[in-house]
Amino acid sequence: MLRDPAAKRYALAAFELARDRDELDVWERDLGALAGALAVPEALAFVENRQVGADAKEAFLRRVVEEPAPLVWNLVRLLLARGRLALLAQIGEQFQALLDEHKGIAHARVLTAVAMSDEEQEALARRLSELTGKQVQLEMEVDAEILGGLVVRIGDRLIDGSARSKLLALKRRLAGATR
Repeated sequence: MLRDPAAKRYALAAFELARDRDELDVWERDLGALAGALAVPEALAFVENRQVGADAKEAFLRRVVEEPAPLVWNLVRLLLARGRLALLAQIGEQFQALLDEHKGIAHARVLTAVAMSDEEQEALARRLSELTGKQVQLEMEVDAEILGGLVVRIGDRLIDGSARSKLLALKRRLAGATR
C-alpha cells in the first residue's frame, strides 16, 4: 500500500495537539478504533465511494466510536470535507508510531526457522532492549527457509543472523577465491 505523505503531517499535528493537551490516551483509543475500522476493505470502499453522502459516512464512523474526543471528531470532519477520509487508517498508524516513539517502545519483527519458546522470546526482547535502549515488543514469524538462526528488523535496522545468509556469504567468498 502506498503511503500518502499527508497522513504523516496530519498524524504529527494530531500528536502534538494531543501531547500538548495531555490527551494522548484518548487520541490513541479513538484513532485506533477508527483506523481499525477502515482497515477492513469493505469499510474503506464505503468511505471512498463518491456516491455515498457525507452524512452516511459520518454516521458510519459514529457507530465505530460512539463518543469520540471533540478534537478527534474535528479531524474526522476535516478529512471528510476534504475528501481525504481514506487517510484515516494511515494517520492512525503514523500516530501510533509517534506515540510508541514518545513512550520509548520499539517493534521488532523476528523471523526464525523454528518457533521460539516464551523464555527465549523474553530473553531476545531483553537483549534487543539493551541494544536499542527502548522497550522492544516482538512480532514473531516462522520461516524454515532461513534454515537456522534469526533475522530481526527494528525500524530501519536489520540484524541477519540466519544460517541461510551465512551460507550465502560463504558461497560468495568461495566463488571469489576460485576466480
